[in-house]
Amino acid sequence: MVFSLLDNNYIFVLVLMGTWIILSLFDLPSCRPRDRVPLKEMKSDWHACLDNEVGFKGYAVPKEQQGKVVKFDFHGRPAEIKHGSVVLAAICSSTNTSNPSVMIGAGLVAKKACELGLEVKPWVKTSLTPGSVVATEYLKHSGLQDYLNQQGFHVAAHGCATCVGNSGDLDGSISVAITENDIVAATVLSANRNFEGRVNPHSG
Repeated sequence: MVFSLLDNNYIFVLVLMGTWIILSLFDLPSCRPRDRVPLKEMKSDWHACLDNEVGFKGYAVPKEQQGKVVKFDFHGRPAEIKHGSVVLAAICSSTNTSNPSVMIGAGLVAKKACELGLEVKPWVKTSLTPGSVVATEYLKHSGLQDYLNQQGFHVAAHGCATCVGNSGDLDGSISVAITENDIVAATVLSANRNFEGRVNPHSG
C-alpha cells in the first residue's frame, strides 16, 4: 500500500509492503535547513554526534562507552536502554495534526504496527495531542484511534504539550538510569520544536 501526503510545501510518501516500511522524503522545508539530516544519513550522523565535542550535535561519548547497555527495573519488569534509545514519543499538535491526511496516516501506521505485532516499549512515554477536537473525532469514528491506543498514543490533550516541555516527567526509574549512567537518550515527535533539552531535560 502506498500512502502519499501532498500539500503546497512538501511531499511525504509512506510505503507499507509486507513487514517493512520505507520512508521517502522530498523537498521537506525547514526553518533551520542546516540541521536537516537525510534519513539514509541518520545512522552515520548519530555516531558522529556521539564522537563530536560537547556542543550542538556533540556529546563527546568515549568510543568504549558508546555501545554500553544499562539494565534497570521498570516496575518489576526487566528493562534496558543505551545511547540513542527512545524514551519519549509524541504525536504533537505542531504544524499538521489538524490535517486529516496526516492524522489518518498516523492511524494507518499504528494499524500496520499492530498487525505486525510491533509494540512500543513500556518505558517509552507516549502521547497524542491533536490540534483540534475534530481530529480526535475522525480518528475515533474511523476506528484508527483504537490502534493508536494499542501503541500507547492515547489522546492526552488538545494543542501544545510535549513540544513545549509539557509532557511531564519521565518515569523515575528511567530518569535515574539515564542520569546515573550518562545515557544520551532520544525523543521522537511530530513537531517543529526541536530545541535541545526543551522537550525533556533527560532526552534530546
